[in-house]
Amino acid sequence: MSRVSVDDIFKIKTVSSPAVVPGTGRVTYLVTRTDEDKDTYYSYLHNYDGRGNLQLTYKNETISNVTHSHDGTMTLFTAPDDDKKTQVFIMRHAGGEREQLTHEENGVFGAQFAHDDQSVFYHVSNDKNPDDKKEKEDKDKKPEATVITRMKYKSDGGPGPYGLLNEKFTAVKSIAIKPDEAETVLSGEENFTLYDVFADGLIYATDKSDNPDFNFAQQLYMRVNGEDKLIRDDAGFMKAEMSPDGRYILMTVMTRQFKNATHPHIEIYDVRSGESIDVTTKLDKPVGGLVAQDTQQNAAGNTAEWISDSEYVFLVSEFGSVNLYKGDVEGNIRPLLRSEHNIFGMTADAEAAYLTISTHVSPSELYKFDFGTEELTQLTEHNHNYVADTELVKPETIEFRSFDDTTVHGWFMKPAGFEAGKNYPMVTNIHGGPHALYANTFFHEMQLLASKGYAVLFINPRGSHSYSQEFVDAVRGDYGNGDYKDIMAAVDHITEKYDWIDTDNLGVTGGSYGGFMTNWIVGHTNRFKAAVTQRSISNWISFRGVSDIGYYFTDWQILAGLDNLDKLWHHSPLKYAANVETPLLILHGEEDIRCPIEQAEQLFIELKSRGKETEFVRFPESSHELSRSGKPSLKMQRLNHITRWFEQYLT
Repeated sequence: MSRVSVDDIFKIKTVSSPAVVPGTGRVTYLVTRTDEDKDTYYSYLHNYDGRGNLQLTYKNETISNVTHSHDGTMTLFTAPDDDKKTQVFIMRHAGGEREQLTHEENGVFGAQFAHDDQSVFYHVSNDKNPDDKKEKEDKDKKPEATVITRMKYKSDGGPGPYGLLNEKFTAVKSIAIKPDEAETVLSGEENFTLYDVFADGLIYATDKSDNPDFNFAQQLYMRVNGEDKLIRDDAGFMKAEMSPDGRYILMTVMTRQFKNATHPHIEIYDVRSGESIDVTTKLDKPVGGLVAQDTQQNAAGNTAEWISDSEYVFLVSEFGSVNLYKGDVEGNIRPLLRSEHNIFGMTADAEAAYLTISTHVSPSELYKFDFGTEELTQLTEHNHNYVADTELVKPETIEFRSFDDTTVHGWFMKPAGFEAGKNYPMVTNIHGGPHALYANTFFHEMQLLASKGYAVLFINPRGSHSYSQEFVDAVRGDYGNGDYKDIMAAVDHITEKYDWIDTDNLGVTGGSYGGFMTNWIVGHTNRFKAAVTQRSISNWISFRGVSDIGYYFTDWQILAGLDNLDKLWHHSPLKYAANVETPLLILHGEEDIRCPIEQAEQLFIELKSRGKETEFVRFPESSHELSRSGKPSLKMQRLNHITRWFEQYLT
């Protein structure tokens, strides 16, 4: 049996995005693999029919947005065309080749069948001034200055250089399945999102606002027979779906009561009365999954699904797991499937839910949960050989009391091949967000560290999801205080429990918010012998103006703007650079717009100028998503640099 290695990314497959084929007892799903030669990812459509699994597509491409016609005779998906523009394709279950339905110049996204299956609705991005764009394209290729008029002008992973976004607006179009001219259904100088199509109309949202730079809500509408009715205008929506009988709308809603720390929740809207009931806030847990992970590629999220006219199933993050619940239109809810797992894909019909599930020692497989028997059955074994042939470490769950008696939850992994009587170094790994969560899910990076002979500690400090609203909100305005103390309390707890942990050889690492916390830790304690900070934040003052989210994120999270420089600087790790004695490796993507590379540059120069032990590694062609969906070759280099640094300093 082999140890986990960096190049295991080419062995691990992602089973994701299940979708029931109505009225057939079949379910489709995607299997995504990492291709070493082409340095990219490919996904393939598969089908399970109750007897076995069948691969449906073989072309090396990235398929997404898989959905099926209401009569179960056709499958729709989006994939690149010959010009590498994402278009809508149709596959007929009776046989034959796929048919390309759209030929949009800028590609499409978010497609679904009309209720009668005779046409398809889809989203496009329209340039605000298409004539100007055409003129530029007709000119010689000379550089032109970009005029910026809005604060939302760039995005991490954005299409333009430096993540710059041309001013575009999302419109909704429809096209008949028999080749026809596409018809624009919703458009304007605003972004439309189509959530559902039902017998008499549409459910859609728009972000129209007099102040778009500071608008973080949508207006949700129901269009019936051409007339629009406003349902809600003070929240964001992750899901809005009409019940089969047209009586209720199932909504996954996120208000801004606690800014981006607010729990998403389920509401049921009664079409007749116009009233909504809040179903899940009483759980005091967030709906959906917000899990930090590094191997679950091309996963389509689905928070909730109708299974009858009055009942639905939905996902809840709780205590480090993502579980399956059932609810009804009266507001009753109960858990259906709870375990130490991460359900990151869900679809359902009246008889069963089909779930893609990951655990600490299983990257992902497809399962069926039967509503009648309430039994869970595994349907696929795409990662069977990898799991069987690899020495994976199952972590133990830990809970401890932090400095203020708050209960904190997490996990601890012994080194692979652990031998009693030997001492081992330990690495503490900190997640990003901060409003994400570590979970009962497969994490290649953790397994790799364990395979290299390190104990691995990873917890959900205050600010993490899957616990109470109070817990997730507790970090805002308090970065580097309670969260830092939670992490140090975890180190105390586990080193007191296990005397074989070599407390003279402790490492720490983390990315994004976890990178901020790594920077903060080395500026406030010399307890760690080596540290690796990734895509981090070091200076909240400059972050405010350079990040694509900075101008509101600092207000929401640090609770300060440039009128309170003292607070921004107090929470900036750069302020404490003189205190750093821990050798620090700085990793950053050159195209990271979320936490721009200038954050790393400032930290490196300040540490280097003070004679500190540090190195700076810059990754080309890499956004904030490097560790999750970055180029496979660069993902491997990143892991090699992390393990190199720890091997150099942790004996």
